[in-house]
Amino acid sequence: MPVKTRSGGRRSTSAPKNKTRISPRKGKKKRASTAESKEHAKEEQQVGDKREDEQIAESGNEKKETETGEVQGKRARTEEDEAKRYSFHEGTIERGHIYFFYRPKVQHEEVHDIDDVRNFHMLLIPRPPEFSVHIEGQRPSGVEKDSQHDDEMTIVAEGADAVPAPPPKDQPKTHFRLITIGKKRLPDPDAPGGKGVYWASVTAVGDDLHSLEQGLGERSYETKTRGERHEGPARLAGRGVYAIVNTRGKTVSRNATHLGYHLSHPSEAGEVQLELGIHTASSFALQVKNPEAEPTSFGQRIGRPAGRRAKYPEGVLKYVFEKGTRGRSYGLRFVPCNCIDLLDYEGAELLLIAARSGTEGTDESLGESRGKALKTVGERESQEPAEDIFRELAIEKDRFPAEPIEGKWI
Repeated sequence: MPVKTRSGGRRSTSAPKNKTRISPRKGKKKRASTAESKEHAKEEQQVGDKREDEQIAESGNEKKETETGEVQGKRARTEEDEAKRYSFHEGTIERGHIYFFYRPKVQHEEVHDIDDVRNFHMLLIPRPPEFSVHIEGQRPSGVEKDSQHDDEMTIVAEGADAVPAPPPKDQPKTHFRLITIGKKRLPDPDAPGGKGVYWASVTAVGDDLHSLEQGLGERSYETKTRGERHEGPARLAGRGVYAIVNTRGKTVSRNATHLGYHLSHPSEAGEVQLELGIHTASSFALQVKNPEAEPTSFGQRIGRPAGRRAKYPEGVLKYVFEKGTRGRSYGLRFVPCNCIDLLDYEGAELLLIAARSGTEGTDESLGESRGKALKTVGERESQEPAEDIFRELAIEKDRFPAEPIEGKWI
């Protein structure tokens, strides 16, 4: 507010407005301080980014280590499963129905004796145990009820694990295994001069009997030197029930596999069956050859060529044949049939070693009254007509001569 002065002038009572004047030196200092702050912030950002990258890298390494551990764990579990799968399985490892076929030589319409036979086959069709299959109105063989208990506990009789369930009819979708016998006959336990040892090989494995029918049927083919050639159909020479049983020895080297069978058709062996070494009841030891071991006998190569042998997975080579041990790269040359998987590879090579004939002999080979159990079911199924055999195989009867099953060559 303006007031009068002694000199008569006026002055203002409000405070004077001072203008702030920034020296050039002070302004440069402030701008320098701002630049330093930005640089410091940038450095902090870089340090933070680097720390974040390190944390991500550490996290990635931990994840990688975790994943590696999981893979190793899975690998260990897989190896453990394989070792268990391919270990020696004691007891009955398979049961089912067995069929014997022979095929005439090329350009032979009829067979008069074994000299006219080109190939001899053993067909195995596995089945579950009879006691595990419910058939309405029928109690399975070898199964009883314990009436002393309120819940009627089921008791499985000795040898019942060797008895196959009845085969279905007209159902082609069935697992099968065709084995070709090298000497065109089975090893005969009763033959003079000691027990025979015969080579055999798995020539076909499948799940459709139609393919089996085509393989065993008649066929014609052309050759460059002899023109058209003809092969007659295979002949059915026998049918029965079988079981493959593993017996554990006192040492691992004494473990053994036996295949025992009892015929249902024919009920008594005829001329055809006797020449082919087919007994009413018989058994033989079964060994599986290592495909990586070269077969030699007295300096000569025997067995299948390398390209046609079974292609077993590494698990079989490692845990069954013990590859890389025994001072040999391939491991063991022959082993018992530890598990039935070994027979489900085309090209698998086998040794059939004659063991014992008759029901008592088969019973001794298989153990636990399994031979007697096979006899019981074989005799029971012998009451079925021969025509039903072809229905079991889902093949046309007219395509395959049935006279040999009655003991007559044709």
